[in-house]
Amino acid sequence: MNESGDRKGRPLIEDRLGERARIYGSERALLVGLQPPGEGATDSLHEVELLADTAGVPVLAHVIQKRPRPDSSTFIGKGKATEVKAVASELDAEVIIFDGELSPAQARNLEEAIGRKVIDRTQLIMDIFAQRAATKEAKLQVELAQLRYLLPRLRGWGSALTRLGGGIGTRGPGETQLELDRKKINRRIHTIERRLVKAKAERALRRKRRKISSLPQVVLVGYTNSGKSTLLNRLCGSNAFVEDKLFATLSTTVRRGELDSGRWALFIDTVGFIRALPHDLIPSFAATLEVVRDADLILHIVDLDSSSLEEDYEAVLETLNREVFTTDAFRPPILNVLNKVDLIDHDGERAEFSSAGVRISAKEGTHIDGLLHRIRTVLNQDEVEASLLVPYAASDLVHRFTQQGRGTIKEYTEEGIEIEALLSTHELGRLRKAGARIIACSSFQRE
Repeated sequence: MNESGDRKGRPLIEDRLGERARIYGSERALLVGLQPPGEGATDSLHEVELLADTAGVPVLAHVIQKRPRPDSSTFIGKGKATEVKAVASELDAEVIIFDGELSPAQARNLEEAIGRKVIDRTQLIMDIFAQRAATKEAKLQVELAQLRYLLPRLRGWGSALTRLGGGIGTRGPGETQLELDRKKINRRIHTIERRLVKAKAERALRRKRRKISSLPQVVLVGYTNSGKSTLLNRLCGSNAFVEDKLFATLSTTVRRGELDSGRWALFIDTVGFIRALPHDLIPSFAATLEVVRDADLILHIVDLDSSSLEEDYEAVLETLNREVFTTDAFRPPILNVLNKVDLIDHDGERAEFSSAGVRISAKEGTHIDGLLHRIRTVLNQDEVEASLLVPYAASDLVHRFTQQGRGTIKEYTEEGIEIEALLSTHELGRLRKAGARIIACSSFQRE
């Protein structure tokens, strides 16, 4: 029997892990969400529809249940579950996607009541990550998140553990692991954790190499699909992947861009944030979180055309505060970059919010010069005149400053090259890390 026929002919209740965890681009979906009484429609369900589109799943209709909190048994209540069953039957929907995270019991009860496959928001996001993870480390992180999510859902699902599958929770890096029993899955989790320790060390080495560069690091953060990759391409003349879908970028991308004549910076694109990101997927953002911590300047890209602009903006700040800047350590300056001005009415109701940053259109190239000026101002606001003795091992840095017209070689000595240069404190710090000794400086004590 082919897979399609087998999928339709076998009761879902006998396939808790295999079929319930899969979603196919050919399947048609019905979206179900909760709405507190007295409130209008939220943007959350629309976001889930965009996620479904990113996963390649067409959406037929939305079903809204008005209630203050999820039902502990069926999330939406038995009566609404019966209504969802009728709508799904009428539209011939094959999968029901819930805007929220379902407990194992809720998922089982819903499938028994509706008779169709049930997927929650967490599984949908994991599926997208599994499809789009490109690096070895990202694939391991996604597989680890999938296994940890599914582990508590294995109880009573033994018949499904013998089947292979592709799809949510099983597609991509995790597709051959979900046939394993609890003991084998735990062993696999431990194996992945050990491999990730090694991957973390390799990432730390790459980060160290970036740190010793004399170029400042400008990191682009923002809500998913806010235009970060488009802006990276505009600033650096690069061709980073751009797509009008959520989570188009799932890994950090580093490009060199010119700030002004002879001055350059490293621009780093990162994974987009999203509200209610599954906790187990946070480690998949490890590279993003680390480059943000090490940034000299953070550009917070804001989509002015988003219907949930304020909520998206706060979600990014909340994620930065919760996952990145968890201590009282130094925080880089943040510059708000208000993108997509070409799509909004400049006299609209968001004018007050829009005045809080640099307004641009990354796609059209509008006001990019103004953005570069602001970046230069922030990075160079603390420039100092300094005389330094630079070891010959770091002579490439000396050459770079003299070529830029910001440094002059005064003398070659046994210890190194004595130079005078106009530097930002960031550049001065990089030179000191490379072994340079400060002879005189307008803002530092003589060493």
